[in-house]
Amino acid sequence: MSDEIVQAVEALKRGTVEVYTEAELGERLARAAHAGRQMRIKLGLDPTSPDIHLGHTVVLRKMRQFQDMGHKAVLIIGDYTARVGDPTGQNTTRPMLSGEQIEKNAQTYFDQAGHILDTSEDKLEVRYNSEWLSKLTLIDLIKLTSSMTVAQMLERDTFELRYKAGDPIGIHEFLYPLMQGYDSVMIESDVELGGTDQTFNNLVGRDLQRLNDQPPQIVITMPILVGLDGVEKMSKSKNNYVGVTDPPSDMFGKVMSISDEMMENYYTLLTDLPTEEIATLVDPAQTHPKEAKVRLGKTIVAQFYGPELAEVAAAEFEKVFAKGQLPDDMPEIALPAESLSVKQLLTACKLVESGGEAKRLIAQGGVSINGQKATDPNTAVTPEAGMIVQVGKRRFAKLTVS
Repeated sequence: MSDEIVQAVEALKRGTVEVYTEAELGERLARAAHAGRQMRIKLGLDPTSPDIHLGHTVVLRKMRQFQDMGHKAVLIIGDYTARVGDPTGQNTTRPMLSGEQIEKNAQTYFDQAGHILDTSEDKLEVRYNSEWLSKLTLIDLIKLTSSMTVAQMLERDTFELRYKAGDPIGIHEFLYPLMQGYDSVMIESDVELGGTDQTFNNLVGRDLQRLNDQPPQIVITMPILVGLDGVEKMSKSKNNYVGVTDPPSDMFGKVMSISDEMMENYYTLLTDLPTEEIATLVDPAQTHPKEAKVRLGKTIVAQFYGPELAEVAAAEFEKVFAKGQLPDDMPEIALPAESLSVKQLLTACKLVESGGEAKRLIAQGGVSINGQKATDPNTAVTPEAGMIVQVGKRRFAKLTVS
């Protein structure tokens, strides 16, 4: 194996959990280089949610790395599998989505994935798996199911746990890994990427390709990015996420909130900085933790908005948090000069999504009006021109009276 291929394998291994197998990856890269062929790098996305956060970008960034090496990313929008619902990590059956919701989420996924991937025609292919799955006959489906046993399915930890607990498992849930694996056959993938929670599904793809006389795809698994709380995986439902469409100031501020211990993980999975430089940045004996975190925040923001806006976000953060001043750029909200409760005010300013969230934040001491803490969600407030409403450390609104 040439030095160039060895270096490519080492670069692709960065930040991964497992490669099935490393030897096969090197051989496939070498054969592709010799033949002048693009490898097909598969990533399946079920459009069960409309938003992408930094946790999703861990896998997308690995896909971009393959693109930069000259290979083609094949993004599979699981519009058909989403109708089944992936049982991955679920203790209960997921509800099936409507076609309209799937289409809406799929478009959002594609738009946001474009922030990371090279979307040029020679580097990206987007496919919807309804293209082939919707055409399967009952005989085709029976043939597909005959490729695996119930015992093999129960090896999957989520199925095993539910079975032992006596919780119901729908027959349709056994079809999901087979459907995802069949995607690999239909697009003839060389490599499939996924989080560690997708290992079982992706390895099924290898088995189905062998049965269909195709070279088995290499499976590369990526770690699950821990959210801002440092405990749970990054998730919008847990409110511990950084969205790829968050404004630069919010994105920077959220990154600055992570613990010092999380920086190495974020640097490794979310940036392209060399390993040696990361080691220096996360060593408090060589780099002050705040300096390292500012560098991390700027680097991440610059990837989505460019270096100029990253510098602006860092300066704004320093002004608001270190010096206790108000931000220069606050959204202005026009409200009538009519009395309303504090929780209604927060909702009207779009600083919270619900009255329940407003009550929780007020109880936690996270809401202030003109610098005064709000303590009662039902306190009456009359909007005034120039009134400053603040939620947490990063959300502000300046009122105008209509």
